[in-house]
Amino acid sequence: MTDSSPATGLLRVDLLTREYPPEVYGGAGVHVEYLARELRRLADVRVHCFGAPRTEPGVRAYAEPAGLAGANPALRTMGVDLEMAAGCAGTDVVHSHTWYANLAGHTAKLLHGVPHVVTMHSLEPLRPWKAEQLGGGYALSSWCERTAVEAADGVIAVSGGMMRDVLAAYPAVDPDRVRVVHNGIDTAQYAPDHGTDVLDRLSIDPGRPSVVYVGRITRQKGLPYLLRAARSLPADAQLVLLAGAPDTPEIAAEVEGLVAELRANRSGVVWVAEMLPKPEVIQVLTHATVFVCPSVYEPMGIVNLEAMACETAVVATATGGIPEVVVDGETGMLVPIEQAPDGTGKPLAPERFVADLAAAINTLLTDPTRTAEFGRAGRRRAIAHFSWDAIAERTVEVYRSVGAAG
Repeated sequence: MTDSSPATGLLRVDLLTREYPPEVYGGAGVHVEYLARELRRLADVRVHCFGAPRTEPGVRAYAEPAGLAGANPALRTMGVDLEMAAGCAGTDVVHSHTWYANLAGHTAKLLHGVPHVVTMHSLEPLRPWKAEQLGGGYALSSWCERTAVEAADGVIAVSGGMMRDVLAAYPAVDPDRVRVVHNGIDTAQYAPDHGTDVLDRLSIDPGRPSVVYVGRITRQKGLPYLLRAARSLPADAQLVLLAGAPDTPEIAAEVEGLVAELRANRSGVVWVAEMLPKPEVIQVLTHATVFVCPSVYEPMGIVNLEAMACETAVVATATGGIPEVVVDGETGMLVPIEQAPDGTGKPLAPERFVADLAAAINTLLTDPTRTAEFGRAGRRRAIAHFSWDAIAERTVEVYRSVGAAG
């Protein structure tokens, strides 16, 4: 660890996270990256993360304990968490992100006698398909999350929808301890890039309309629904998938089969399985006619903000916190969904959901004037409502409210 110098008089905040640059693959990692950057103006920030050693000052990474090699992934995560908790000595407040780091935050709270704030980016009870991925580890991840959130001094929900889900999933949590602090977007970084070098390399034709998806291949993200909807897209429309890291062999095989079917019947299906650098994703988003977020579970959907900041119209599922980001009829179109009450988020009428998704995409593909205005309105909204500096200030207010003292 390259530690930061003590900041006399400043609140010391220890952020606990699985993901941190350069090892970021999801929205929670993006959130912590930018939150840490903006918090450094206001506090003495230390970051504890998983993975390879980092050289950034104030950031310490933890490898999985050698004695747990080969153990269930959830058990290995818990081993990392215990080491992270030990590393928080001297802090004023610990702030954990996702179940991967929640046990570290809870243990640090007990060990060091400091407040613990949890940001809820997702909820294990609403992701039961993870039992496919983790086996018995899903019971462990669920226990880590429940234990931490029920004992936390403060709970931050990334949307109003997430706050409702937290209180429904964990009725023991005092509603007065839950605050909504939205995810944010760096609109200086996420801004239109009209170059075409990345498109050329990926074989995306800037002269044809394109429908773009960016995200992991998980049940949560709903990619198979988009692939089925794509059967109804106009022949000249390209489908661009920046999609990788499948959760299970089963969903990987399903996506591969659906992509192969599309490629057998239409041109312009581009699938990039490796994670692209941000500047390359930004160029792809900028040239997209429509960005699609077909998620069946999305506490907020930071990727929608990224597309909006690039002046791209969005079609997204009307679920979770997405309607707090995408304004239907102003920055894009929301697709209605009736979902199973069992926590899976599965649409009760999948054929209708697929048809409605296709109809919304086609509406925007055939009305370029309206689509362009949605894109411009989306960027204006991202700038006005989701700046990281304001989010950092609201986060510090939460720290103060739970008794953190610097």
